[in-house]
Amino acid sequence: MQKIMAKAGIASRRKCEAIIEAGRVRINGKVAQLGAKADPQADIILVDGQRIGNDFQPLYIVVNKPKGVLSTNEPEKDDQRPVIRDLIEVPGHLFTIGRLDADSEGLMILTNDGAVANKVSHPRYEHTKTYKVTVKGKVLRETIEKWEAGIWLDGSRTAACSIRVLDSNRRASTLRIVMVEGRKRQIRRIASDLGHPVIRLVRTQIGQLGLGTLRKGAWYQLDDHEVEAMLTPVSELNMIRKRRRERKQRKRQ
Repeated sequence: MQKIMAKAGIASRRKCEAIIEAGRVRINGKVAQLGAKADPQADIILVDGQRIGNDFQPLYIVVNKPKGVLSTNEPEKDDQRPVIRDLIEVPGHLFTIGRLDADSEGLMILTNDGAVANKVSHPRYEHTKTYKVTVKGKVLRETIEKWEAGIWLDGSRTAACSIRVLDSNRRASTLRIVMVEGRKRQIRRIASDLGHPVIRLVRTQIGQLGLGTLRKGAWYQLDDHEVEAMLTPVSELNMIRKRRRERKQRKRQ
């Protein structure tokens, strides 16, 4: 039942479980229990008295987040900064896929499809996100290799990633970084720890879906082909998986 609710855009799967446990869900007139199953097309499913499931239409929106905008639906108390939801003139609850910190820019997806949001966001699915990152100083090859292999952060090692140097000089370097996880301010923290603080960070792709010429603050609804591109990882995933296997082998030796 929680999967059906999440896909209908009620809330995340974990929050949907709490809603079920609170007795707020009924299936064909009976209070649902956690783990209950239903057919959205055949059964009458009510959440807080409102029917869901039989008329659900998935919606996927791409937006180019400007710097200074929060990647949340609502700001925290006393925070006056604008939020990403303010940019989207569409009613209803929307999940954010691939949050960015306020100082970062670029591609984000908003959707009412909780199941897809979880699949694209959770690290266990190894979904790729690509960034164009400008950092201070000339980044050496050994620094790139260390970063790609994984860095200790908050008591655990980050997942392997793929980094390609697009441009580099004594003052700054521009990197193309492909990742399959996204801890809080991960790129910024690692870059700073390695001696190369971030100057600018832009997410350019989720899967194979790119920003293109979408201007900052603009958004549009994805068509089926673009959704498929979003769900398809870039080719660097093969190298990331190879580095992960090599790291596991070294750990066993």
